Amino acid sequence: MKAVVLAAGKGTRLRPLTEDKPKAMVEVDGKPLVAHCFDRLAELGADEFVVVVGYMKEHIIEHFGDSYREIPITYAHQREQLGLAHALLCVEEHIDDDFMLMLGDNVFNANLADVVRRQREERADAAFLVEEVPWEEAGRYGVCDTNHFGEITEVIEKPEEPPTNLVMTGFYTFSPAIFHACHLVQPSNRGEYEISEAIDLLIRSGRTIDAIGLDGWRIDVGYPEDRDEAERRLQDAEALAQAD
Repeated sequence: MKAVVLAAGKGTRLRPLTEDKPKAMVEVDGKPLVAHCFDRLAELGADEFVVVVGYMKEHIIEHFGDSYREIPITYAHQREQLGLAHALLCVEEHIDDDFMLMLGDNVFNANLADVVRRQREERADAAFLVEEVPWEEAGRYGVCDTNHFGEITEVIEKPEEPPTNLVMTGFYTFSPAIFHACHLVQPSNRGEYEISEAIDLLIRSGRTIDAIGLDGWRIDVGYPEDRDEAERRLQDAEALAQAD
């Protein structure tokens, strides 16, 4: 299964860490954020990385070249950062089957394999790793509502008044049907083409999207203190593994 990694962002909120590099190249525990993504995806059996680059893209391309851990890398250029649905369309020509999608600013130590397994069962057209967050933080994310089957029935992007505290993390699996939905998305009030809108279009067309609850942890590295927290958790996990 191919793995798409979105790594085009500037990381404005991460300054001064991003003054001379793109967000995906900020180091956490001795290696770039996007390398942590590659490692997790390699463990899941990725046979190709398709990486969306944009701001200061040469830093990523020159660092990784055409492969990582012997897995080939294909680069797709997002010329303007206009939202996740827009970024996803940049890779459409490279994808012809089910695929994994990871946001390049997330660090995971979690049950990602459960999401991939669900996609391969052919029951779902997409599957997302989701987690419950404090209610006051839910508005920072895409908020999900689900039915009693564990299927996602609605996604709202960064709502002012979240209807639930269940949010999408930065890991998904999709069938190529997502691309048709992304083509139909209109700009949001933020002027971006939101992945949540594409997901809602899939749901309204009768597609099944399953929610898999997070078992473990993930850090969305948006601020310098998030980078520090991700580094601490990775080091703790490494120390625990060595102790075992």
